[in-house]
Amino acid sequence: MNPGVTTAVRSIKDGLRAQLWPLPTLAIVVAVVLGLVLPQVDAAVDDGLPGWVTAVIFGGDGNAASTVLDAVSSSLITVTSLTFSLTVVTLQLASSQFSPRLLRTFTQDLFVQGTLALFLATFAYSLTVLRSVRSGGDGQDPFVPRLAVTTAFVLAILSVIGLVLFLAHLTRQIRVETMLDEVARDAKGTIASVLVPRGDGDPVTAAFPSRGQPVVSTTSGFLLRVEVDELLEASQQAQAVLEVTALPGDFIVEGAPVGSAHGRHGPLSADELADLSKTVGGSMHTGPERTAAQDVGFGLRQLTDVANKALSPGINDPTTAIHAIDHISVVLCQLAGRELGPVEHTGDDGARVVVNRPDLEHLVEMSLTQIRRYGAGDPLVVARLYQLLDEIAWNVTASDLGLVDRERRRLDATTASADFDDVSRARLAAVSSRVGTMASPGSDPVDDRPT
Repeated sequence: MNPGVTTAVRSIKDGLRAQLWPLPTLAIVVAVVLGLVLPQVDAAVDDGLPGWVTAVIFGGDGNAASTVLDAVSSSLITVTSLTFSLTVVTLQLASSQFSPRLLRTFTQDLFVQGTLALFLATFAYSLTVLRSVRSGGDGQDPFVPRLAVTTAFVLAILSVIGLVLFLAHLTRQIRVETMLDEVARDAKGTIASVLVPRGDGDPVTAAFPSRGQPVVSTTSGFLLRVEVDELLEASQQAQAVLEVTALPGDFIVEGAPVGSAHGRHGPLSADELADLSKTVGGSMHTGPERTAAQDVGFGLRQLTDVANKALSPGINDPTTAIHAIDHISVVLCQLAGRELGPVEHTGDDGARVVVNRPDLEHLVEMSLTQIRRYGAGDPLVVARLYQLLDEIAWNVTASDLGLVDRERRRLDATTASADFDDVSRARLAAVSSRVGTMASPGSDPVDDRPT
């Protein structure tokens, strides 16, 4: 499948998963259709059912059937309200205690969506079947759709079981360890789908034919994804090399530059540049919030926010911050094994597009700077940051060891300015020295280091 199509499908899928309504809405539609069709099946096969089937399905009269269906529908709408209320409370807790960017983790939970779908489908189905029940008054022939009523009873039992499982699931999902693990898993999935393993990509040599002219954005919002095929077509039509400098996840502003155009036969005219900006703007999809479709740094942003929140004076939970750093280390180590930085795409007739992507330095800076500042007063948090650098050093190439060493020295400066006792300083110095041995460009090479 075309990579651009794959990314678009992933973006649409990610957007739908983050909504609570699609699955319950589909379930309601199916339930209503089933509630209309099954009574017709009942009327067609009622007299021909085997005896053992007749013995286990609903056997009451019209009044009893109406009572059952009414009880199921009225109770299920109450249970649905309770479930939705619990979900909202959980979202509020996650937003205030951990990070508002974790709300997507709950809204895209298929178990939550499936539970709401089951409850609402049972409610809609029971109401739909209820309209077909006739008790025999007012000259009407009595009709009891026994198969349909039995199905409503089964759905009600499944809903009760679903409520118990939902409560158990909710108590698990609200744990910070579960949330961090899900965010890290989503981040690793994005990395695997967007970035190629190290050594499989070609480095970009940005030798542009002229000084670039600014290409401005035609919309505002978070950059969700970039359609490379459309950019290549625009490059071919404009006879210009395009360089997109905005990163997926960046907030772009209408009228502000998001890249540059390098005309192959000289500078573009004002009209040509305006048309090119319009075409480029159409290939850059924006939205009100970041998603994981192409944004490899979104998961790191979520994990960093949890750590920052945990280190705030109002929360004061350094253990959670350390758990978040654990997962940040996992994601950064996986990123270190991928091709990062700008990527070049070429097409027919000299079409050339350079799309910017974050490099390892940008991702490490985004992940550690705030935590280093807010966690400077906790020796355990600082020690975990040193350990993170040591773990990254084992996964980077020799050319990136300088990055690890710079971050170690910045952390050393933070440690020196902190109010630690002598024992803590000695321990942190020992941890720092181990990172220095790994990361220093002048140190002896390590046999297991990737090249």
